[in-house]
Amino acid sequence: MTLPDMLTIDTLLAAYRAGSLRPTTVVEAVLERIEAYASKDPAVWICLPARAELLARAAELESRDQKHLPLYGIPFAVKDNIDVAGLPTTAGCPDFAYTPQTSATVVARLEEAGAIMIGKTNLDQFATGLVGMRSPYGQPHCVFDSRYVSGGSSSGSAVAVAAGLVSFSLGTDTAGSGRVPASANNIVGLKPSRGVLSTQGVVPACLSLDCVSVFATTVDEALQVEAAAMALDPQVPYSRVMQPYALPKGAFRFGVLAEADRFFDGDSENAALYAQAIQRCQAMGGTAVELDYAPLRETAELLYNGPFVAERLAAIEPFYDAHHDAMDPAVAGIIGGARRYSASDVFRAVYRQHSLRQVAAQMWEQFDVMLLPTMPRLVSKEEVRADPVGANSLHGVYTNFVNLLDMSACAVPSGFRADGLPFGVTFIAPAFADHDLGVLAGRYHALAGVGSGLAKVAVSAPAEGVGKGKVLLAVVGAHLKGLPLHYQLEQERAVLWRTTRTAGDYRLFALPGAVPPKPGMFRQPGFDGQGLEVEVYELSAAGFGRFVAQVPQPMAIGRITLEDGQEVSGFLCAEAQARKGQDITDFGGWKAWLKADKA
Repeated sequence: MTLPDMLTIDTLLAAYRAGSLRPTTVVEAVLERIEAYASKDPAVWICLPARAELLARAAELESRDQKHLPLYGIPFAVKDNIDVAGLPTTAGCPDFAYTPQTSATVVARLEEAGAIMIGKTNLDQFATGLVGMRSPYGQPHCVFDSRYVSGGSSSGSAVAVAAGLVSFSLGTDTAGSGRVPASANNIVGLKPSRGVLSTQGVVPACLSLDCVSVFATTVDEALQVEAAAMALDPQVPYSRVMQPYALPKGAFRFGVLAEADRFFDGDSENAALYAQAIQRCQAMGGTAVELDYAPLRETAELLYNGPFVAERLAAIEPFYDAHHDAMDPAVAGIIGGARRYSASDVFRAVYRQHSLRQVAAQMWEQFDVMLLPTMPRLVSKEEVRADPVGANSLHGVYTNFVNLLDMSACAVPSGFRADGLPFGVTFIAPAFADHDLGVLAGRYHALAGVGSGLAKVAVSAPAEGVGKGKVLLAVVGAHLKGLPLHYQLEQERAVLWRTTRTAGDYRLFALPGAVPPKPGMFRQPGFDGQGLEVEVYELSAAGFGRFVAQVPQPMAIGRITLEDGQEVSGFLCAEAQARKGQDITDFGGWKAWLKADKA
């Protein structure tokens, strides 16, 4: 099978399931693509594992049951301020480099889901910048025109997806770094709500604001990656669980810039494309409402033009003091500028930030989402060389405020200028609206008809029922009705669909030391048992995502086959972990064993 121009998750999974493609074949093809694309842009990657290591990972996956791995064989890239075990983390600064022994939580969770980490991508040094030009490892460029920047700071991650080198990638987003590069390269950039993806193992830019972001071909696939990566992480001070938040279905109200606030730095084509985006949303059933951009603009200025820059210094202060001469001059100047602010200045800025949050919260009474240009216009490399700070600031006009005001955002392609450069818009909503916001943005992306990535591959609207439909989840242990963790299903208004049994080749073990007590279930091909009793619940897609985020190790959510052959999502446990406990398979289910154990 010849690989498609864009390595979409759905296409690869379908080919794997049909037996027409293997992960080792994909890895070989991806490495060939990376080598070929390097002749066009040699600055996308900072570090790639050895070919043999990648092929060994792919071969190991081929020995496993792909039914239980939602991202089986899917190649992805990681921004090089995110740890991958055994590979150097540079944050775009060679003198800072270190080699971690463990991967960042998000990387570990994606690999547990079956994804293949292909390599570490270039970035603006210490994730400080929105242009992709502040790196000693070279400057990636826009996939459509080498004279223009790729956008930053997640420059290489965006290009790797847009050029069809990987299926998805991880970036980070503090001030717009997960959205600006998406717009510059005609792909999707999902900025999750702060804290729902762990930042453990991520070199901080501003720890209180940082988000791990996702670049993908479609919004559906970005949301799929987010769901697999989500986890409450007690190691991270700002980690939190996704909370219920629903946007209206059907008709909706969307905030737009007033004519006086539509700043495009003289670019009339982008101004026209934004007006066209508003009309497109109206055709989707939306009602445009002018928003007051003044408090958002003031919030944005706090990030770089105020004491909040001190948090960037706090992240790397010992290194900065010893090695600032080795840093990119623009980055060193920004971070070093924090020294002019006092602790009192910082607290005053925090007070103002919270006041502005109150103002922003009232905005959501006027409309459900915002529709903004992702940036006024894409700058050229020549402009950045002439005015590094000014050109960079231009990219952040419509992005910097989002994390300071605790909002979720999703950037999607929207159109092309006559010169072939892309234009994108960003949908913004309150925190925890990630899923419903993504569904809306995905509908828009399909309607825009501009495709995705360099190949401009066609994008379909979200499947019927996504966002409105349901997910079936089988529970086998402490989430059963009447047991200690059932409340988590009640919180999501889960509805009992039926009580049934698994196929006969599942085993059940009581996990040692689990609090509350819980079992571990795994599939053992060839085992001929009676099946295990499970309760199958119906949840909303958004509720399912929130529920999955609470699942602790060694548990995982995968695909489970029921006695009638139907496949649903359900709890699974690594066999090695489960076998440390007591084999209770013969009891036929957790409740039966609890009853016998107490007798």
